[in-house]
Amino acid sequence: MSQTLAIPKGYKPILNLMHTEIAIKELKDFFEETLAEELNLIKVSAPLIVHEGTGINDNLNGTERIVRFDGIDMNGKQIEIVQSLAKWKRLALAKYGFTIDEGLYTNMNAIRRDEILDNLHSIYVDQWDWEKVISKDERTINKLKSEVKKIYKAIKRTEMFMYEFHPQLEPILPNEIHFITTAELEQLYPTLSPKQREDSITKEYGAIFIMQIGGVLSNREKHDSRSPDYDDWSLNGDLLLWSPLLKKSIEISSMGIRVDENALLKQLKDSKEERRLTFPFHQAVINGLLPSSIGGGIGQSRLCMYLLKKAHIGEVQASVWNETTINECKSCNITLL
Repeated sequence: MSQTLAIPKGYKPILNLMHTEIAIKELKDFFEETLAEELNLIKVSAPLIVHEGTGINDNLNGTERIVRFDGIDMNGKQIEIVQSLAKWKRLALAKYGFTIDEGLYTNMNAIRRDEILDNLHSIYVDQWDWEKVISKDERTINKLKSEVKKIYKAIKRTEMFMYEFHPQLEPILPNEIHFITTAELEQLYPTLSPKQREDSITKEYGAIFIMQIGGVLSNREKHDSRSPDYDDWSLNGDLLLWSPLLKKSIEISSMGIRVDENALLKQLKDSKEERRLTFPFHQAVINGLLPSSIGGGIGQSRLCMYLLKKAHIGEVQASVWNETTINECKSCNITLL
């Protein structure tokens, strides 16, 4: 059930296959170091698999099917491949003993079996997942914006770094990132769908951070769904960049200040998911055993795709594709890794 690909007319990759692989490593190495510097993070190891029933795995929108299997020496317990590390990272902050304004980042690899394949979506997901400790007093919009600006600065620095070594990759990002809430976006474009609103506002500003995702808007609909047990829906958002090549917005990062006990209880109730309160992770939040934190994921392949000016995510990651995608890409000068 793949979607029709958006292939630019007469598309020809700027970098050939060999130079693409070289550039991917250059980009990832530089961005990792820059992100760690900007946010004060250290790199740690992260799991690909977790036990079922702990509440650690990310439920995403709550409808995606998690990949599960058993292990020969696991006494019948099911193992899950992670969908993201949103909750695991907060547990790791406590385990490692990070203090305020310190944090971690990691390479997150996941499988999302229910992704609909298109230019931006793959079954295989790779992200830089990061998390840092903040004080309870810093659970504010201003703190959220401050961290977003640091991430955007890291992206801008990486764009200039790649331009220095590959002059054909001309910089296009604006100097500043613009902020808007989903409620403000709804008022601005009341007749458009959420995706159309995202494209319209991102095209106007070039780089946008859309805040407060997950709750119901005045039209009684959600801008987008969010799992109720990691981000505080009043203190989260998505970072989007406008792609002139694809003529659409590309979501590079989803992030937010994490739930405290009050936000967790409210969002679970609103989502009719109070059964999750029995999980160890949720009990740890309720009982104040985890630090206040902010965190998110930054798409590795999407950032590479954007900065290397590629038309398809398969040009910067090795994944699996259906025959329709393979044939369509081959006919349009898109070389899948």
